[in-house]
Amino acid sequence: MATTMASNIILKFRTFVLGPVFGLERQEYWAVAWSFVCFFCVLSSYYIMRPVREAMAVDSGADTVPLLFTATFVVMMVATTVFGWVASRYPRRVFLPWVYLFFIANILLFWLIFSQIIDDGRDHIWLGRVFFVWISVFNLFVVSVFWSFMADIYTRDQGRRLFGFIAAGGSIGAICGGAVTSLLVVKIGFENLLPIAAILLALAMFCIYQLNRWFEREQVVEVQVPADLGKPLGGNLFGGITHVFQSNYFVGIAVCSIIASLLGTALYMFPIQLVEDSIAGTNERTEFFSNINFWTNLFALIGQLFLVRHVVVRFGIGRSLAVLPIVSIAGFLLLAFDPVLGVVAMLTIARRALGFSFSKPATDMLYSVVTPEEKYKTKNFIDTAIYRFGDIVGIWAVKLMMVLGIAGVSLVMLPFALIWVIVALWLGREYKRQAIELKIKGFE
Repeated sequence: MATTMASNIILKFRTFVLGPVFGLERQEYWAVAWSFVCFFCVLSSYYIMRPVREAMAVDSGADTVPLLFTATFVVMMVATTVFGWVASRYPRRVFLPWVYLFFIANILLFWLIFSQIIDDGRDHIWLGRVFFVWISVFNLFVVSVFWSFMADIYTRDQGRRLFGFIAAGGSIGAICGGAVTSLLVVKIGFENLLPIAAILLALAMFCIYQLNRWFEREQVVEVQVPADLGKPLGGNLFGGITHVFQSNYFVGIAVCSIIASLLGTALYMFPIQLVEDSIAGTNERTEFFSNINFWTNLFALIGQLFLVRHVVVRFGIGRSLAVLPIVSIAGFLLLAFDPVLGVVAMLTIARRALGFSFSKPATDMLYSVVTPEEKYKTKNFIDTAIYRFGDIVGIWAVKLMMVLGIAGVSLVMLPFALIWVIVALWLGREYKRQAIELKIKGFE
């Protein structure tokens, strides 16, 4: 009787929740579950370490932040070129786990060095600066590669239905990772959070292994799948760069990425200056930034689970992409009239939550209508090198404009946000046209 009752509960859950609410179909359950858990582990790992990065930026000093972002861009360009070479020569099912294994080794190495320096009572300012650059590369790479993989194994229709739900796994992971940092950092020290992050990234590797096995089974039973992960992508190591400048579609995505980064770096600089004056101690600053991350990801989770799929299906990708820049216009107007830490924190939470719940899933859907090579090389180049180029432009521009004060810089951001709205709506129209061209080329 208990078995029958449990079966009925599961059946009702499938009938009334998984389908109508989350958009899942029966044959997708296992793949989506592994994707959900994988992204949970990836972002949980990152958000354990992200507050440490912000604390290192404060310790380094607000004046050094532009230099740190410049160093990040240089390293990112090198890393993107290496990734392009690897992706051209090895199958995705081979190089994806190795990308994660490489970063796991890095995390453990930082843990050993930080622990030794702290035990010896030495200063870790320079190591903190290296860590800042490294984690700024790490987060874009592991997230970009994950979503390239998702765009590869799911069809365009599945992406519209499922990416919001899968992204929710990342938000839950980010909440849990931030909670771990808030609860433990003062007790055990920031350096001892790193092994926890490494373990979570190892679990993400296991999920990728399971997704590869699922994909192979789908091929065996001849279920339609959108890609062949067993073949190298081909092309040359600079393919990601050349594809961007040969397509207005990719140029539009790049423009949105640069403007988003410009506005984001402005909001990044504001709290660093304010926190430096009001909060003392690396662990305490780490706790403050962790709390911002917690509320950001809580609101993002609500949007990903219950809003993004319905908004995208009803209003289209273009209007979904326009939500964040429209809110940014309102937020920077508010900040121009009341430039204090509380308003900066609230606007940061609002923009990042909308970015994770609407802009990121919708942007990743844009890559479901491009070729397999473009999904990895071009997407990776835009998500990493182009994004960090936007950081460079933003961080130096904001540094020069800080003579205007937070209120003045906020007003300068408004026309850029308006351009972002226009390009986002244009991308929505191009997405439909790109889907038709892709079908003609035989990639769908």
